[in-house]
Amino acid sequence: MAGSGTTTLKGQNGPRARQLAIAEAVVRAGSVTVEDLVEATGVSAMTVYRDLATLEASGVLQRHRGRVVAVANGLHEADATFRLEQSSTDKQAVADLAGDLIGPGCSIMVDDWTSGVWLLRSLGDHSPLTVVTNSLLVADEVIANGSDKLVVSGGEYQSWAKSLMGPAAVRMIRSMHADLCFLSASGIFEAGCYHPYQEVVEVKRAMLESAEMRVLLLDHTKFGRRALFKFADLTEFDHVVVDAHTPHGILDQLRDLGVHLMVAEGPTKKS
Repeated sequence: MAGSGTTTLKGQNGPRARQLAIAEAVVRAGSVTVEDLVEATGVSAMTVYRDLATLEASGVLQRHRGRVVAVANGLHEADATFRLEQSSTDKQAVADLAGDLIGPGCSIMVDDWTSGVWLLRSLGDHSPLTVVTNSLLVADEVIANGSDKLVVSGGEYQSWAKSLMGPAAVRMIRSMHADLCFLSASGIFEAGCYHPYQEVVEVKRAMLESAEMRVLLLDHTKFGRRALFKFADLTEFDHVVVDAHTPHGILDQLRDLGVHLMVAEGPTKKS
């Protein structure tokens, strides 16, 4: 964008791809003008306003006094359906590598983060698993597969997360024990794992304490970000899986802390 120093967004394939590009540009810059977006996308102002209305409804950004401001940060989290499409190539690569940890007939816990959807999609043909989750997006993936046993926690439905939260969810998760749990975080700061919402943190913590092996899935955008609530230290996980775009300096720092890292080089095909 000429006025903000961000790159052109022209050539995006379809409205959704353009909206994702706009969202990532706004989050990167912090705030931009509508005029910047019109110039960068090469579409009409009316089209940009429609895109912004969609993104605002997803909780990604808001319009304020002629500027477009990012709101998905340490205090807020974007809609789950939108997050599913963000950094999808990196998330797929991380999920592909993490999936190698799942043995035949395992029981796994998967939290409400969209990385869990990519994890299940990465498995290809596999022996039936037992999947415990509070995420309806994850549950839909299990149902579509048709061969895995599905256990969905109770709790109160939160539409922004497409998942179940609250004391009932936590109690049910704590009553079980799984072979593995797969979690993610909104941010990683000074070896701590953070999320902006307490009810999400309580579910993550319950899963962390109810599994034999604990696996954290991260893409490089999570590092250097801190939210309101810390739910774990990186050293509490048996494996931390990151994508290849994670800076080498961060990887070295994590190894110095004793974190067991797995670095995903790229998505792989599984039969």
